[in-house]
Amino acid sequence: MGLPEIIIEFKTKGVTAIKRSARGIVAIVLKDDTEEGQALNIYKSVLDVDPTHFTARNYEYLKLVYEGSPSKTIVLKVATTEENLNPQLKQLNDLKWNYLVIPGITEDEKTTVAAWIKEARDDHHKTFKAVLPNCKGDHEGIINLTTDKITSTLGTTAFSTAEYCCRIAGVLAGLSLARSCTYFELSDITAAEVPEDADERIDNGELVIVFDGEKYKIGRGVNSLTSFTPEHGQDFSKIKIIEGVDLYQDDIRETFESSYVGKVINDYDNKQAFVAAILAYHRELEGNVLDRTFDNTAAIDVEAQETYLQSQGTDTSEMDETALAQANTGSKVFIASNVKFVDAMEDLKLTCNM
Repeated sequence: MGLPEIIIEFKTKGVTAIKRSARGIVAIVLKDDTEEGQALNIYKSVLDVDPTHFTARNYEYLKLVYEGSPSKTIVLKVATTEENLNPQLKQLNDLKWNYLVIPGITEDEKTTVAAWIKEARDDHHKTFKAVLPNCKGDHEGIINLTTDKITSTLGTTAFSTAEYCCRIAGVLAGLSLARSCTYFELSDITAAEVPEDADERIDNGELVIVFDGEKYKIGRGVNSLTSFTPEHGQDFSKIKIIEGVDLYQDDIRETFESSYVGKVINDYDNKQAFVAAILAYHRELEGNVLDRTFDNTAAIDVEAQETYLQSQGTDTSEMDETALAQANTGSKVFIASNVKFVDAMEDLKLTCNM
């Protein structure tokens, strides 16, 4: 039987979008042999960090992260000779965070981390994401930064792609949901190896840094997803959309865990009360997150309830929708929502008739 199970599954039909996430926390694994300090630390500000607990370069990585204003950072120190990150990933699995970054990551570790992120999201319904260098993850949980040789006022020497992932993770964690990261200015950059084929790279699921003649900025806020399906459309390649998916999932899960699990009788009236709470939540999201022109709905999932009843040996052939909705489903709660999320303005076509 195990622990109570809370699974919120989002499906889209065609180009239906979903977006927003419980944001703000960066997890960073630093390879550091400095003896001072603990192996795991949580900092709310770069001012809380004791520079003597890290190498000078690792401290620069932390400054990169905090330039983006995340709410806090979870820092895990590992030995520079460590070849197995599984213990650290296991630690992180039990903590709440949004973006993972490992500035000293190797090719083998990159493969391991990408697979772990995919499993955590697809199989365990976590809302983890990782900013990785040159990683064709083809997954919404993997942000694939590919710009290299980045000179920044935040570092004593140029940053590699892997190192500058720290800056991107901080930006994504601290960015307001009122906008996307597309064309977000990276004012610390003074030089970078910008791509000549930015459009093609973006279409290939790469997050690139571009230069507009005056300033460096993020090209378009995309993750590494490039394989689309009717239920997992192109909108899922947008970082802002996935933030919506994740926030929606985390918020409802946390509300259910804190206010309903073990505290509320699972009858029809209380299920309807839970639906009403979700509908109220929808109204709060409409505007910057949910499309206010769309009928964002939630209701008892009659189809799922019927499937459950049949699995328990109940004959549902004579039951109408009302009877199915009111049926006793033990400890299981089945809710279906249909929502549409809004994206930020990014593309303009202007025709001037004179």
